[in-house]
Amino acid sequence: RPEFALADLIWRKLFIENSPVSEACRGPLTSLKMLGISAKSRSLDKARAYFKKLTPAQYIDIVFEKANVKQVVMTNDPFDEAEHAVWMKKPRVDKRFAPALRIDPILTAWPKAAAQLRKWGYKAKTKIDVQTVKETRRFLTDWITRINPLYLAVSLPPDFTCPDRSARSAMIRDVVLPVAHDAGIPFAMMIGVRKLVNPGLGLAGDSLGAADGTVIENLCREFPDNRFLVTMLSRENQHQLCVSARKFGNLMPFGCWWFLNNPSLVEEMTRMRTELLGLSYIPQHSDARVLDQLLYKWTHSRAVIAKVLTDKYQDLAATGWQLKREDIKRDVANLFGGNFERFLADTPKA
Repeated sequence: RPEFALADLIWRKLFIENSPVSEACRGPLTSLKMLGISAKSRSLDKARAYFKKLTPAQYIDIVFEKANVKQVVMTNDPFDEAEHAVWMKKPRVDKRFAPALRIDPILTAWPKAAAQLRKWGYKAKTKIDVQTVKETRRFLTDWITRINPLYLAVSLPPDFTCPDRSARSAMIRDVVLPVAHDAGIPFAMMIGVRKLVNPGLGLAGDSLGAADGTVIENLCREFPDNRFLVTMLSRENQHQLCVSARKFGNLMPFGCWWFLNNPSLVEEMTRMRTELLGLSYIPQHSDARVLDQLLYKWTHSRAVIAKVLTDKYQDLAATGWQLKREDIKRDVANLFGGNFERFLADTPKA
C-alpha cells in the first residue's frame, strides 16, 4: 500500500537514521506511549496492529480519555465541497466536537468566494455594493443558524491591515463584525501565515511572517461591542499582543499556534503572558490537524504550563501571600476552559 511505504520512509529517515529529538518527532512517540504502544522495537508493526483492531468511534473515545479533554472546537469551512455537503444533510454532531465557522475565502479570495456564493443562490457581486453586503451577511447568518458555531474564524497573512480600501477590510467592517455582533459570537483571527512559500510541499509549504499588531488595536477600538480572539504566528508579535490585551477588554489572546507550538516557545510565551496579564488569557489550544495530536500536544503543553505556574506561585509565596489549594484549582480551571467559556458568554448579542 502506498501510504504504508510512505510511512515507512518517513519513519526510517526521521526516527531510525536520525534521533527523533525534534518536537514533531517527539510528539508521535508520546502519542504511542500514551496508547500503550512500545516503540522499543523501532518498528511500526505494533502500531499498525493496534489501529487495525479499532473503529474510528472507539479511537475517538480513547483519545479523549487519554488526553483528558472533554471537548474540542472544529474548523468548519462551508466553502469546502465535502464539508458543505455534510452540513447540508443536517448531521447529528457529537457534543464533544463544537463547531467554529471558518470564513477564509470571504476575506482572502473575495472574487472566487463571490462566484461560489452566486452558485448557492446568493446575489453577491465581485464589486462590493449594498446588495453584496446584504447577501453575504445572509450567507453567514444562514450558516450560523445551520451549525451554531462558537465563533467566526479566519487565518490571515502578515500584511493584513484594517482599515484600508481592500475588499477584505470592507467585508470585515460591513459583513463579518455586524453578523458576529448580532449573533453574539466572537471573531477569531489567526494572523501571520504566508501561504505556500514552497508550493512543491503542498499543505506543508506554508511559512510565517511578522504582522503589524496595531491592526488588532484598531479593530478593538473601532468595534468595542465586538469580541476578538487572537493568536499570532510570529514570535515577534507576542509582546505587543499581550500589551494590547491589557488595553482592550474585548481582546483575548489564545494559544501557541503552529510553529510556536514548541516547548521552549510555549514556556516563553506563557511566562510573558502571565507576567503581563495575570491569568486572564488562554494559554493553549489543541491546534491539532489530526486527532492523534490531541494526545501529545496537550500532554507536552500542560507540563510546560505547570512549570511556569509553579515558578509563579513560588514567587508569590516569597512575598508572604498564602495560597490555598482552592486558589490553584480555580486558576487552573480558568486557564484550561473557564476563561474561554466566559469570553464566549460575555460577548454582547444584539
